[in-house]
Amino acid sequence: MFAFVLLLAALVLFACVAFNKLSARLGVPALLAFILLGMLFGSDGLFKIPFDNYALAEQICSVALIFIMFYGGFGTSWKAARPVAVPSILLSSLGVVLTALLTGVFCYFVLGFPLLESFLIGAVLGSTDAASVFSILRARNLALKENTSSLLEVESGSNDPCAYMLTTVLLTAMQGGITPGQVAQLLAKQVFWGLAAGFAVGGAAVWLMRRLRFGSAGFDTVFAVAVALLAYAAPELLGGNGYLSVYITGILLGNSDIRNKRTLVPYFDGMTGMMQVVLFFLLGLLSTPSQMPRVLLPALAIALFLTFAARPAAVFLLMAPFGGSSKQKLLVSWSGLRGAASIVFAVMTVISPAVTDHDLFHIVFVVVLLSISLQGSLLPAVAKKLDMIDTDEDADVMKTFTDYSGEAPVQFIRVHLPEGHSWCGKPVRELALPPQTILASVRRGDARFAPNGSTVLQAEDQLILCAPTARRDLEEVHMTERRLTEQELDMQKGTRINALPRQEGSLIVLIQRGESWLIPDGDTLLQPGDRLLIHHREE
Repeated sequence: MFAFVLLLAALVLFACVAFNKLSARLGVPALLAFILLGMLFGSDGLFKIPFDNYALAEQICSVALIFIMFYGGFGTSWKAARPVAVPSILLSSLGVVLTALLTGVFCYFVLGFPLLESFLIGAVLGSTDAASVFSILRARNLALKENTSSLLEVESGSNDPCAYMLTTVLLTAMQGGITPGQVAQLLAKQVFWGLAAGFAVGGAAVWLMRRLRFGSAGFDTVFAVAVALLAYAAPELLGGNGYLSVYITGILLGNSDIRNKRTLVPYFDGMTGMMQVVLFFLLGLLSTPSQMPRVLLPALAIALFLTFAARPAAVFLLMAPFGGSSKQKLLVSWSGLRGAASIVFAVMTVISPAVTDHDLFHIVFVVVLLSISLQGSLLPAVAKKLDMIDTDEDADVMKTFTDYSGEAPVQFIRVHLPEGHSWCGKPVRELALPPQTILASVRRGDARFAPNGSTVLQAEDQLILCAPTARRDLEEVHMTERRLTEQELDMQKGTRINALPRQEGSLIVLIQRGESWLIPDGDTLLQPGDRLLIHHREE
């Protein structure tokens, strides 16, 4: 029986991979394909697999959301997001509250739902879904004007905690009442411990990962997984918001110079993809399509109100003080996709002791299907119609914080300096290095450092030379890549590298200029658009 279950799991994963390729060709979001595949395997589908364990599904989906949110923070460029941080945070907090309130009012006065149940539906559907938004933007490499890509990534990655808190408060109120003071206390506790744990766990993890050298390859990823789990579990045990904590921890790790980030990025990229497959497939498997026709009309009404009234009202109101074009606000409004997080919160309502008059799970499920299929599929077309697609050759929504760009055509060569070598006792500036070659790193005993022109080499030094050919991975070379900002370019345009303020222990070893790669020396002039590869001394 166990072998049969494993065989079935393998077939499901193969099917998800095939659906992913097919959905890319058809222009349909892959996450929708995973949900439909789960429905195909479910009790009303072709394979008739009975699954109605909502408690187990909620636990599995919560674990999946941990890693999706962690990597959402890890892959978010805070440098790119900083200019839109305030409107993003407003949308992910007050925007969720306002959307939930408007949706609750609509459900109560128009659809005739009970009052608390109406606002519960609004809370469950209040957040946009990180997995859905990330999937579409990155799958289509959809870079947007006015820094809209970063705004959407930060908002969709950080607004689930607010929706989770609202859902928790309303479920508590429906179970026996709750006073305004208790609501304030609950929310304050959720936010305080979520923020405190996020910064504490993230800060400690950054400190350790800069200093620890793992004994075996791959244990850095094991450590990062443990960090993500700890970031969620610690505040939850204290009554805090684990999703808020894990997102902050991801941002701190992703935007810090830590060891082996190059290995963490593809690992979590693959792991998050797996979590999305499991999450959406399981939710599709949990659904019962035969029950959907009776909730179709209220679900359709809620989906239309969310898309064309509640979401735009929240966006235009909260973004008004920050300027920006009407086209940007319209695109942000349309990009408010509902996804797996909303369904997971709906599962919480099923397993909660709170009593509801309507089938909230399937109402929310249908709203999510409509949102992903219609809004998600039309998102690229809407962005194009609003002329919000950034066609600049440097625009790229795929930017993540890796230690080193994998496309750089550069090779690192290790050279041992034996006793009596002609380079012993010479400063680096006097070495007769091959053309287009630079000395990037020196290891002397247990110390490693980036040399400068006056560094005198000694016998038994281990040298790392850099040349523009194929790249090789060397643990002694700790690289980061950054692009000069416009302000820096204004100040440094025409400046030689040797005239820049020197940062102890760092060295610019490679410059990308257009389509070419340059090995610089002290006399190299910086130009607008230069992308710098910098070696840093290890802590």
